Amino acid sequence: MVTVYRGQGMRAVIFLDDHEPAHVHAFGDGQAKINLLGKDGLPKLVWADGMKRSEVRRAMKIVIERQAEFLAKWKEIHG
Repeated sequence: MVTVYRGQGMRAVIFLDDHEPAHVHAFGDGQAKINLLGKDGLPKLVWADGMKRSEVRRAMKIVIERQAEFLAKWKEIHG
């Protein structure tokens, strides 16, 4: 597991043995899985568990702002 972001009460990770499509797992009070490229080219929430809506919005904002960085790291890890 590689932590690609830590801040604002949130941690985003990419698992080394994970699968396509490119995505991150966000951990705060709960956790969420966010695909880095949705059909419209923007990140898309796959699921969230144990997170308040405000925390999901914060996680999405972080992933949207750092999408290019996270995609580059995904490609570095998974080819």
